[in-house]
Amino acid sequence: MAENLMSRVKRLVSGGVNSVVEAVENAAPETVMKEAIRDIDSAIDDVRNELGLVIANKHHASKRLIEASAKHEDLADKLRLAVDQSRDDLAEAAISRQIDLEAQIPVLEEALNSASAEEAELESYISALSGRKREMEEDLQSYLASRAVNVGDAPEGQAEPSTNRKVENAENAFNRVLRGATGVPGTSKASHETAKKLAELEQVSRENRIKERLAAVKAVKSSDS
Repeated sequence: MAENLMSRVKRLVSGGVNSVVEAVENAAPETVMKEAIRDIDSAIDDVRNELGLVIANKHHASKRLIEASAKHEDLADKLRLAVDQSRDDLAEAAISRQIDLEAQIPVLEEALNSASAEEAELESYISALSGRKREMEEDLQSYLASRAVNVGDAPEGQAEPSTNRKVENAENAFNRVLRGATGVPGTSKASHETAKKLAELEQVSRENRIKERLAAVKAVKSSDS
């Protein structure tokens, strides 16, 4: 992933310097908070675009590796045939081509491994950014609900305003706006590694629930029979 995009992702996930003017924040906190969320959405889109390119490169490297390996094996069969027929000229040609392929295969394997590692890294960034976005949307939702109650615009039982596709950006500005408008601090900052581990933990928890439900279904079926 490009260094500037990586730095941007880490800044958005863990917090960083924000250039929003304090006067604007104080004048329109909701607008700034929404703009903050849009920034993270934009970063997610950029990472997904990068991920698409990496997946395409991975597919190309994998295809080339399979083709090179298959060609090397085919040449081995033909080499034996040439030797059996005492055609040293043909055998030398096969060996020459095998040597070329043997030089290419490690490079293709490295490209494939590198693409796989980058794919996993980009997916972890998307998970971390998505988690941060959900936190910010929850804070925004709470802020909007508190403002509606304070001004008497939200009748009892009325649903909170939708936060679908609402804002994404620098964490410091977001939390500063929230703290200035409500006196309540925003969500605590989490490092990229922490967010990555939490995303992994959520996936492990989900897989465990699936296994538990499957085991329960099998137990009921076994008792019925």
